[in-house]
Parts: sequence; structure tokens; C-alpha cells
Amino acid sequence: MWHQNGLCQENTIPIRRTKKEDVFRASSIRRYGKKTHLSTPNPSSVDPAMLNENGHQHAIAYVEGDKYYGAKATINVWQPSIQQGNEFSLSQLWILGGSFGQDLNSIEAGWQVSPDLYGDNNTRLFTYWTSDAYQATGCYNLLCSGFIQTNNQIAMGASIFPISNYGGSQYDINILDPKEGNWWLQFGNDYVLGYWPSFLFSYLADSASMIEWGGEVVNTEPDGSHTSTQMGSGHFPEEGFGKSSYFKNIQVVDSSNNLKAPRGIGSFTEQSNCYDVQNGNNGDWGTYFYYGGPGKNPNCP
Repeated sequence: MWHQNGLCQENTIPIRRTKKEDVFRASSIRRYGKKTHLSTPNPSSVDPAMLNENGHQHAIAYVEGDKYYGAKATINVWQPSIQQGNEFSLSQLWILGGSFGQDLNSIEAGWQVSPDLYGDNNTRLFTYWTSDAYQATGCYNLLCSGFIQTNNQIAMGASIFPISNYGGSQYDINILDPKEGNWWLQFGNDYVLGYWPSFLFSYLADSASMIEWGGEVVNTEPDGSHTSTQMGSGHFPEEGFGKSSYFKNIQVVDSSNNLKAPRGIGSFTEQSNCYDVQNGNNGDWGTYFYYGGPGKNPNCP
């Protein structure tokens, strides 16, 4: 939407202005622009008792067990409702290396609604990275050094428009993250946005060991109750096209830098009565899945 107010001059890039109100909304200056710990889904650990400890819930598809040099997806864009300002809802791809301990490396890109970070409920394009499981390194967009933007047409953290409507028009974005010495990010078919230098990472210096696609929300409700923050469209996968949110044409990049369909794809969610995921495959959409949900409902109190 920022294109309505003009474009950047040659040899400059768009950087979203940080205001003092943005910093004041953060829990601390040190944590401004950062995710909380344990925000990457771990399909090998399904412990509902952990949900109120870290607050993050997911509905994802994933592959592991090979070397991956990038990933691609077409992501359906929505504007999910957020219950509280310190919660968020996002849809993204994760490129992961290392273990799910303190040495996790993660590169992430997609769309999010985060009132705490942006001060509104707009759906925004974002990136993220960390080399130590969200402890000290990394941040959203350009809020710290790391991601090097080379494109002046697309703004990190800018609002995406138009967005999908329930039972109406559907809109999506293409995200491609291939490795060519560094981890390059492509938006749509025409825009190479920039790159994460390989020296930022230890386990992602050469390749990734896991790729994930899907949704994430934060639940800050106490005492075991559940937030009504939506994931995706806010509707369950079984409602299908035009009603549930989807990822389609998901692919991975092999060692020859070629895109191919993922093999042995799995799915994961902590609480399927709150947010769920259903995989599929056909000639038009390739490998795809529907995902998301309303959060709090009679089966997810």
C-alpha cells in the first residue's frame, strides 16, 4: 500500500520508520523487534502442557531428513482477528538448521498481523532470522543488521493489499528463498528483495535440515483458557477453497538449485481443535495444504 505515496529513488531502499510508540509497546527495548523464545514449531515434541508456557501454537506442513537449499510457496493472504494487542497471527515458511535447542538457526518470510509490533491490525509482509533460537540474535525485517535489502520496490513490514474475503475473491503471494552462496529472498515472480549472508549462521551456512510452511499464533490467555486469535482465515481446513486459508505449489530447492516437490511431507499441530492442517496434492496446485482455525470455540475452550 505504501506505493500509493510514491516510490524510492534509485540506489535507496524503503525502511519503515520506527516511532517511539512502537518501542513503548515492546516488553523492553532489548526485545523490540524480536520474537519470544520457542516460537518455531517442533514436530517431534507434542506436549500440550507447554502451550501456556511459551504461548505459541502452529499448524504446519514440513519435510526433514535431507539437505535443502531453499523453499517456495504460494501463500493465501488474509487478515485474521487478533484478540489482544500482545498476540499475533502469521503465515510463513521456515528454513531451519541445527537442533530445537539454543543453537537453532531459522530464516523466515511471509505475512503477519501484529498490533504489538506495528500498532495496527493490517496484514504485512515480513522477514525474520535468528542463529540462536530467538535468544539474542535476529529480528523482524530491518530492525537490526542481518538481512541485506537490495530492492527498492518492496518494503519490509509494509501493508499488503488486497486481501482475501470469506466466500469471495482470493489473493496470494509467492515467496521463494533459494540459496546461491547466501540465502536470497524473492517476492512474486519479479522481485528479488535481498539476502541473508551465510556468515550469519552456523547450521545454515551451507544447507537446511528442515523446511516448514504454515501458520503460527500467540496465545497469552492464562489458566489454560484459549485465545480467540485466528490463524489464517479463522476457519478450519475442511471448509476448503474461499473459506479456509491455504499454501499451494510448495517446493524445495535441491543441491542443483532446482525446484522440486517435497518428498515425505508431514503435518503438525499442537491442538487440532483450535487450529488444524490438512495436506493434499493435485495437478493444478501441486503439493498444498489448508490450515488454520478460529482459536477459542466449543471444542477449544
